[in-house]
Amino acid sequence: MGLIPRRIIIGAGLCVVAFALVGIRLVDVTLMQGGVAASVSGRVIAARADLTDRNGELLARDLPVKDLYARPRVLWDKAQAARDLARVTGADMRRLDNGFNTARHPYVLVARQLTPDQQDSVMHLGLPGLEFEPSAKRYYPDGRTAAQLLGVTDADNNGVSGLELGLNEKLHSQAGSQVATSIDKRVQYILAHETESARQMFTARAAGGVVMDVNSGEIIAMISVPDFDPNQRRLGAGDSTRNVMAQDVYELGSVFKIFSFALGFEDKTMHLDEVFPIGQGFRIGKYTIHEAEHMPATLQARDILAQSSNIGTSQIALRSGGVRQRAFLQKIGLLGPIRSELPEMARPLYPRANWGAIETATVGFGQGISVSPLSFVAAAASMVNGGRRITPTFLKQAPGADNRKEQVIRPDTSEQMRDLLRYVVTNGTGRKADIPGYDVGGKTGSAQVPGPNGRYIPHALRTSFISIFPVHKPRYILFVLLDQPHGTKETGGFALAGYTAAPLAGKVISRIAPLLGVPNTAPPVKLARGNS
Repeated sequence: MGLIPRRIIIGAGLCVVAFALVGIRLVDVTLMQGGVAASVSGRVIAARADLTDRNGELLARDLPVKDLYARPRVLWDKAQAARDLARVTGADMRRLDNGFNTARHPYVLVARQLTPDQQDSVMHLGLPGLEFEPSAKRYYPDGRTAAQLLGVTDADNNGVSGLELGLNEKLHSQAGSQVATSIDKRVQYILAHETESARQMFTARAAGGVVMDVNSGEIIAMISVPDFDPNQRRLGAGDSTRNVMAQDVYELGSVFKIFSFALGFEDKTMHLDEVFPIGQGFRIGKYTIHEAEHMPATLQARDILAQSSNIGTSQIALRSGGVRQRAFLQKIGLLGPIRSELPEMARPLYPRANWGAIETATVGFGQGISVSPLSFVAAAASMVNGGRRITPTFLKQAPGADNRKEQVIRPDTSEQMRDLLRYVVTNGTGRKADIPGYDVGGKTGSAQVPGPNGRYIPHALRTSFISIFPVHKPRYILFVLLDQPHGTKETGGFALAGYTAAPLAGKVISRIAPLLGVPNTAPPVKLARGNS
């Protein structure tokens, strides 16, 4: 055989060996590495659409990451490999060590959702038998700002809370595109900043706020603090995943009085100039209702709301009676859970077996009934938007959308409520929310906090403020809440809503109203002319 044919045969043999090695590797990759997703983890990572705010700004997006698996049988030193991999990935070393020595499957999961930097650190270890599986991690560019509202996804990229859960199917079906929420990032940031600042100033346990369009039902912003970092997937000290605006129910106190007045207007059982006796206490059977602050001997009906009189409101509520009151609260949606795209919700607590005179009186001024703030906001919007029921939505609606539904109070009742709420801000406990030019209407609420034994905790308050702007042509409703705030030197030691929640609402409105296109109608300032 000649030299050239021999070389051809040798070359062909080398090619066969090379192709055989490539084939073995392809089998390893397709059957073994591919089996990481199909048979080892059994996981299918589903893509999700971006979540954006109403202006197209990014709220949540999938980022490409890698899951790391190891083949224990090819590791030189399993114990050392467990230590090194734990160090660079954050995995539990004991879990890895145990898995490497007892694994019944060719692959052991080391860590999920590794960042590119972590992947580089793993590669620098130079360990054999490591395989990276493509995966995805949900990223939230604004971090804590909308944590409870947006929620989070699990390792398989399925929503487990917040809008990620509530819109889970929609986000999967529209993968590769965008789902626009009703949220305005600018308003969300301002509400978050001012609410957290107030919580710290008054050392409150928790706080929250909601901004809603009273005609479309769109939630423009929702905040709950304490919050958490959704990008960390673990809670730090003082963090909370609970959305107090949707998941918790509270006795909201005097903000609830707006419903007693609306019912009074509906039933025509009182008029605003009517004078009611107040005195030192209002007795119903064996119970006596008292005022939170000193009140004059008599008050006109409008001042009962403006000065937040429990005794006066009780008398107004009793004129309609318990049966009528219960039916009215049911009609406006306060005796059932509120339903929206947000999966977190709470059932209200109220007198179910006995709704007598004392229950009618206490419910009338906001005690003895507990509702979620989101439910309250929706019902309050119906009082001012012309009297039509509205359902909150977290999805962007068409410009100028009107999603008001059935009439729950007469339009003239709604007009009277708007006038009265403006009076509360100009002449009552809501003065610190009166922002010149924005025609704010509102109501304060300072509720006692029930304790674990069923009795109210001494000196503990839950303060809130409901505000509408502009009140005579309402577009937005804002509700803020502070859980057990404390008075400061600047407030003279007072922690009532007029000193805590009302100024918080005023600060928020002064910043968000211009962004929302609400015109400032304040008269121009006239400069005094100096002597020439």
